[in-house]
Amino acid sequence: MDRAPAIDPTVLREARERAGLTQLQLATRVGVVGGERISSWERGLSRPRTPRILHALARVLRVKPASLLAEPVDGPDLRYLRFVAGLSTAELAKKVGVSAATVQRWESGRRTRTLPTDVVKLLAKALGVPAAVARAAIERS
Repeated sequence: MDRAPAIDPTVLREARERAGLTQLQLATRVGVVGGERISSWERGLSRPRTPRILHALARVLRVKPASLLAEPVDGPDLRYLRFVAGLSTAELAKKVGVSAATVQRWESGRRTRTLPTDVVKLLAKALGVPAAVARAAIERS
């Protein structure tokens, strides 16, 4: 199962077409192998697996990274916010002062306790969102 946030295939295709790029041209500029990868994303069969690729897509297409993602029905979870912020698990972990394994555990919902307020504030700052949004995202994860 793909754990990266879902791309909105229609938005991606329309943004690529507005930019006047073929799938192969976009793939080359983003740094992925072949137009088949872009085609797969545009058909909703797969999705960019790292925040770096999502942000490269957004940069080339001149859109905000969040605009390329399908809006989560129940609101954003921690992984979604991390992708929008353009952070790897290791980068987020460093900003919060925990291990990457801890961030992965939070994202998979395997927390054993409620996160302390100071940790939530650090997460919120790193993700560029209000603390209430970060807390709700952790609870959804």
